[in-house]
Amino acid sequence: MLEELRITGLGVIVDTTLPLTGGMNVITGETGAGKTMVVTGLGLLFGGRADAGRVRAEPGRAVVEGRLRLDGRVAEAVHARITDAGGEPDEDGSVLLSRTVTVEGRSRAHLGGRSMPVSMLGEVGEQVVAVHGQSDQLRLLRPAEQRAALDRFAGPEHEKLLDATREAYTQWRRLVDDLADRRRNARERHQEADLLRLGLDEITRVDPQPGEDDELKAEAQRLEHAEGLRTAAQLAHQCVAGGLEATDDTPDASTLLGTARRTLEAQTGTDPALGELAARLEEAATLVADVSVELSTYLAGLDADPARLQVLYERRAALRALTRKYADDVDGVIAWADRARTRLADLDTSDELLDELDREASRLAGEVAEVAGRLSASRQEAAVRFAEQVTVELAGLAMPHARVEVAVLPRPAGRAEPTLPVNGVEVGVGPDGGDEVELRLLAHPGAPSLPLQRGASGGELSRVMLAIEVVFAGSGGPPTLVFDEVDAGVGGQAAVEIGRRLARLARSHQVLVVTHLPQVAAFADRHLVVAKDTGGAVTTSGVRVVEDTERARELARMLAGLPDSDLGIAHAEELLVVAARERRP
Repeated sequence: MLEELRITGLGVIVDTTLPLTGGMNVITGETGAGKTMVVTGLGLLFGGRADAGRVRAEPGRAVVEGRLRLDGRVAEAVHARITDAGGEPDEDGSVLLSRTVTVEGRSRAHLGGRSMPVSMLGEVGEQVVAVHGQSDQLRLLRPAEQRAALDRFAGPEHEKLLDATREAYTQWRRLVDDLADRRRNARERHQEADLLRLGLDEITRVDPQPGEDDELKAEAQRLEHAEGLRTAAQLAHQCVAGGLEATDDTPDASTLLGTARRTLEAQTGTDPALGELAARLEEAATLVADVSVELSTYLAGLDADPARLQVLYERRAALRALTRKYADDVDGVIAWADRARTRLADLDTSDELLDELDREASRLAGEVAEVAGRLSASRQEAAVRFAEQVTVELAGLAMPHARVEVAVLPRPAGRAEPTLPVNGVEVGVGPDGGDEVELRLLAHPGAPSLPLQRGASGGELSRVMLAIEVVFAGSGGPPTLVFDEVDAGVGGQAAVEIGRRLARLARSHQVLVVTHLPQVAAFADRHLVVAKDTGGAVTTSGVRVVEDTERARELARMLAGLPDSDLGIAHAEELLVVAARERRP
C-alpha cells in the first residue's frame, strides 16, 4: 500500500503530508480547497503527464514523494524491476519514490534511491495503483475500452488466447505486407537485385579471405626489403653461432658462454654461489642456441623472388578495388557480400516464391481465423459471468431492478481492417480478434437494452463503474485503488450503498476516495480534510487527519454546510454509527 504521500508546491498546496492507512482513506474538503491536487499529485508520482501550469511560482518546482510498502507477488515484481534498474528498496522492504516538476516543465524522477526515467514510475504505478475518476467513466463508454475491460475480467487463460491471437495476426499481416510489397515494387526490386548481383560477382571473382589484406601487406614489405633483412639476419647468426665469413679464431656467443660456464663450474667447490651463476649461463646458452636455429630457418625461408612480389602487387590492387567500392577493408567487403546475399533473398520476386508466400499467407490467415474464433467463444463465456456479477453489485447500489448485458458482436466487415471468415461469418479482424464488445444497461423492467452512453444517467454511470471495479477487485488487480468523485450525481440511499461497497473493497485493497458525500465519507477508516487558508495574499491549502468530534463536524459541514449545527452533528454521528456497524465483517 501507499503509506505516505507528501506534496510540495503543487497548485494551492504549499507543503502537506498525507498519512495513509490500509483500508479506506477518504479525502474531503470545500470546493476549490485542493482535493484535485491530491489526485494530481498521485498521478505525477506514478508517471503521469506533468503540467507546468500547476507548479507554484514560489519555490518554482513541485515535488511529490511517496513510500510504498508491498507484499506478495506485487512486491517481488516491483522490487525485481527496481533492482534491475539500479535502485534498491529500503532495509525494511519499503520503496521510496519521488517526482519533481519545475515551472519550466522539466521533470525528474527518483525510485529506490536512484534517479530513474519517469517511465519507470509508470511501470511501478501500473502494478500498484489504479485511479478511477469521471474521465475513466467516459473512457468506459468507448467500445475498445469495454472490450479491454471484458478481456481483463476473463482471466489468465483468456489472456493467453489473446496473446496467441495477437502473435498470429502479427505474423500474418507481416507476410501479407511483404507479399504486397514484392508485387507492387517488382521493378525496383529487380533493379536493386541486379546491382547486388554485379557486386557479388565481382567479389566472388576476387574471392577475398578474412584478414588477407594485412597478410599481403606484411609479405610485400618483407620482399621489398629482402636484402636488408638478409644482411641483418646473417650478421646476427654469425655473432651467436659463427659461420659464413667467420675465421677459426673468432669466438661466437655460444663458445663464449660455454667457456664462462665451465670456468665458474670449476670454482663451485670453493663458492657455491658461482655454481648458481653457472646454471644461469647454461640457460642463456640454450636460449642462444634456439635463436641460432631460428635465424637459420628465417634465412632459408627468406624469399627475394621478383615474380612473387609482382603477384602480391596485383592481388593487393584487386583487393583495393573492392575496398574502394564496398567497405574500408577486406573483412568489411566479406560482410557486405553476406548482407547482399541476404538482401537478394528478400528481393526475390520469382513466381515460385510468390506462390509459396501465397500459400503461407493462406495458412496463417486460417490460423488467425481459428484462434480468433476461440477467442470470441471465450469472450462470450466471460460476458455472461461478467454481466451477472455486475448486475448483482448494482442491486446493492440501489439499482435493484437494473441489469447489465455484455454483447459480444462480430466486427462488421468493410472497414479499414482486413476481413476473414470467423466461425462462418466474414468479420473485420485486428490484433485483438474479430469482436466488438458493448456494455448495455436495462435500467428497469420493460426498459430497452441500451448502450451505456445512451441508457445511463450520470449517477447510474457512476454506480455501474463502481460495480465493475468491485467485480474486478475480486479477481486481483493493483493493491491500491483511487476513486476521484466517482459518486458525482448520486445521493440518498445510493450514496450509502456506494460507501458500503467502497468499504467492502477496502477489506482486500487500500482505497483512497475523494468525495463530497458524507454518506461515503462516514465509512472511512481514516478521514483526511483538505482545508484552504485565505488569510494572506495567496490562497494555500493543507491536509489534516480528523477524528472523533472533528470528524462529526466535517460530516455536518458536508451534510448542511453548518459544521457547528447541533442537529447536523447529531445526524453525522448517526451516520458514523451506522457506517461502523456496516464495516464489521
